[in-house]
Parts: sequence; C-alpha cells; structure tokens
Amino acid sequence: MRTRRLGATGLTVSRLALGTMTWGGRTSAEDAEDLLTAFRDAGGTLVDTAHGYGGGSAEELLGRFLGGGRDDVVVVTKAGIGARSGDRVVDCSRRAMLHQLDTSLRRLGTDHVDVWAAHAWDDATPLEETVAALVHAWRSGRARYVGVSNHVGWQAARTMSLLAAEGVPLALDSVELSLVERRAERELADAARSLGFGLLPWSPLGRGVLTGRYRGGVPADSRLASDDLARFAGRHVGDHTRGVVESVRTAAEGLGVSPALVALAWVRDRPGVTAPVLGARTPRQLAQLLPVEDLELPAQIVEALDEVSSDLA
Repeated sequence: MRTRRLGATGLTVSRLALGTMTWGGRTSAEDAEDLLTAFRDAGGTLVDTAHGYGGGSAEELLGRFLGGGRDDVVVVTKAGIGARSGDRVVDCSRRAMLHQLDTSLRRLGTDHVDVWAAHAWDDATPLEETVAALVHAWRSGRARYVGVSNHVGWQAARTMSLLAAEGVPLALDSVELSLVERRAERELADAARSLGFGLLPWSPLGRGVLTGRYRGGVPADSRLASDDLARFAGRHVGDHTRGVVESVRTAAEGLGVSPALVALAWVRDRPGVTAPVLGARTPRQLAQLLPVEDLELPAQIVEALDEVSSDLA
C-alpha cells in the first residue's frame, strides 16, 4: 500500500486507515482480528480508534491483537466523548481528557499512542483547557503527535494557534467527507494544506449510501435497519443524494469496478487528505474495499463527480 506523510509531520502512514468504531459491537472479536490482519497484510499501517468506541471494547481488542508489538502500526485514538446514563456526552475538560487517555493506554497495553486527538469541539470547556491536555500528553511522551476531530476550519485553526504557542504541532483533523458530505472542503482543505495538518475523512462512503445498497430499499443487515445506527446512517439517504449515487454507479460501470471503490478513490485523492478511514464491519467488506489501492480515477470522471455533488459542498 502506498504511503503519505501525515500533514507536515515526519510521520509516514498508509494512505488508507482502518476504523474500529463497530469493534465489540456489530463487529465480533473474531472478525475484528481478521480485519486487522487483512489490513496489515495489505500494507496498511494506520488504525483509528477512540476511547468511546464500543464502550471501550475497540481499544481493548486492538491492544490484545497488537500484543505490545506495533512497530509497523500507527495508532490514532481520541478522547472527549463518552456515555453517561446511556446518553452521548462531550467533555473535553483537562480532567476528562487525561483520565480517558490513561484508560486508553491501559486498554491498548502501551505507554504511548502515536496520535491522540480531541474527539469533538466542546462549547462548555474553554479551548485553552483542552489544548493544555493535548500539550501535556505530548510533552509527557504519552502521545507522539496530537490532533482534533470534527473541528471545522476556524476551530482547527484556533486550536492550532494555541498549540503552536506551546511549540506543539497539530497533526490531523478527522472529519466526515464524502461525495454526499462535502462541507468540510469549504475551509478545511485549504487550511490543511496551508497550515500543515492532515485530514482523516470518516464515512468516505457517505455512511453507506454511496455503495448503492439503499437504492432498492433497506437491507436487513444494514446500519439503516439497526436501532442504534439508523439515525446515523439515514442522514444521506433520500432525494438530495440520489443524483450523486446514480452518477457514482454510472462511473463504476464504465470503469468496471464497484461504486464503493469509485467513492473511496474520490475521497482518498482530495486536496489535504492523508487517508480515508475504512469503516468495514466484516472481513468481506474490507476485501471489497482494498482494491482501491489500484484504482486511479480519470480526470473527466473526477470533474463530473465534483460537478454533480457541488450542491453538497
């Protein structure tokens, strides 16, 4: 698998990342181990997880599979989102962030992570306090690099300026980006290239809609059919994305590949992107996505997809 630098840092990573959000939930431990093995066998090195994924199961499984030997794996984990009484809670206070970091390190069975990120923007916590936690983790060696997640352009830039004042670089911003969700490109693509942080797009397949699997209804095994993920998956299903989905399908037919590969290649090669995060739930799904490494979209197809999805930017 080809590699890229993570933003302007010296860290080299694969240009695809493996996501672990469903590990310990909709993805069994056995399938999770097979996913990691297949990803590494394909040359993948970048693995994305978080303190809150699977109630902690994702980090625990990843730590177990790596077994302390991860010289060829770059681990990104995030803090600041948790659950309280079953509800999602954003808390990027210094106390919460560093407590979650300690927990993440224990689950992963290591004394440091490669990249540690604030998982969300927290309106209730002064940004200076969140940044202080990132700086402390970096200076103490518990995080080799730091980043943010789900920050729009001005939020990432403000965070970066506070980090820079402490001599700490911002390595990445992980945001949703796909052909049916292009708002991140308004500010972040230029900011990433100008300021030197990498973009890690999550849901590059538009929460599944760009695969075409919802064209004829809702499959029983899909996220849209599940009680816990229906709201998440359903955002991009509807008339507002139908034209994009059909255009991706047409391009895929012309190239002799799947719609998923077309959609994924488009995100992978957007300006400022380091690596899209593959959210495959099963080894079969991952096997269908890994051939994207050999796919380069012709310029005319990229231009056509840019045009048909321009209203979603």
